[in-house]
Amino acid sequence: MALTLSDIVAQLGGELHGADLSVTRLAPLEDAQADEIAFVTGSKFADALRASAAGAVIIKADLLDTAARPAIVCADPYVYFARLAALFHPAPRASAGLVHPSAVVAANAQVAASAELREFVSVGAGAVIGERVLLMAGVVVEAGAVIGDDCVLHPRVVVHHRCVLGARCILHAGAVIGSDGFGNAWAGDHWEKIPQIGRAVLGDDVEIGANTTIDRGALADTVIAHGVRLDNLIHIAHNCRVGAHTAMAACVGVAGSTHIGANCMIGGAAMISGHLKIGDRVHVSGGTLVAKNIDKPGQYTAVYPLATHKEWLSNAAYVRQLGKLAARIKQLEQAGLAQSKEQA
Repeated sequence: MALTLSDIVAQLGGELHGADLSVTRLAPLEDAQADEIAFVTGSKFADALRASAAGAVIIKADLLDTAARPAIVCADPYVYFARLAALFHPAPRASAGLVHPSAVVAANAQVAASAELREFVSVGAGAVIGERVLLMAGVVVEAGAVIGDDCVLHPRVVVHHRCVLGARCILHAGAVIGSDGFGNAWAGDHWEKIPQIGRAVLGDDVEIGANTTIDRGALADTVIAHGVRLDNLIHIAHNCRVGAHTAMAACVGVAGSTHIGANCMIGGAAMISGHLKIGDRVHVSGGTLVAKNIDKPGQYTAVYPLATHKEWLSNAAYVRQLGKLAARIKQLEQAGLAQSKEQA
């Protein structure tokens, strides 16, 4: 696929400077060739821009003189890159009315005529499949679940009974929506399972990574608001709420009944305890354990700095002695204060 720079500008905006080249693909700045286009996010990459063999570049206006080649000037090259990538690589779309013979659809399920169901899809009783939905091989939509318009569910996704997906959601392979929350009551000598009767409800434009699981609520719903982005291998426990446009990197675990605000960023492998409230615009660093509420925006980190193992053991020994050291310092301060009074 090839696009001229003028074609790109006509569809995505920006200003074309220089010749109207035809480009075949996006490429990294350091690897791009004469028939390819790259992007530069800021002036710190000016030297790499000068050295690049890219035929064209996407830049901000302040790099126009440095570019020395055809360029598309825009306010945010990274966002422009994302939109251009979508032009070169369109998302999969449903082939209207195509239902594979191996698909199993309940008699009272509602499947839009514009939807596509591929091999071994299962749609349960009373489920609703919206317009232009694409269900890839092995997807299971259980009884009473609702899949909004223009959703794409990749192979082996499971949407359990009565759960709801808004419009334009993307669920990657192996994602599970609405499995039972971890609800158990200790009965003296054994566990009693607590039926999980809430739902998992996803808003519009949510993307869920491969093998991520979102548990249904125990009584109320687990809610993922519109525009949320969840990476692969994340677990969201029952009764959680995740605010609009929050993003989480891989392997995050969020325990039950925690509420996370809007526009947050949660780094990979962060661990968030249950029954907490995290406000809007909070950035949690990767690997951080969050064990208390966060009510102010900002970045939060609770990761011990990297060191050699020998240094780590030495520092850990000091950490274990902090209580004794604090008590000793207090004793010394009190002794010094008493001595000062005597001298006075």
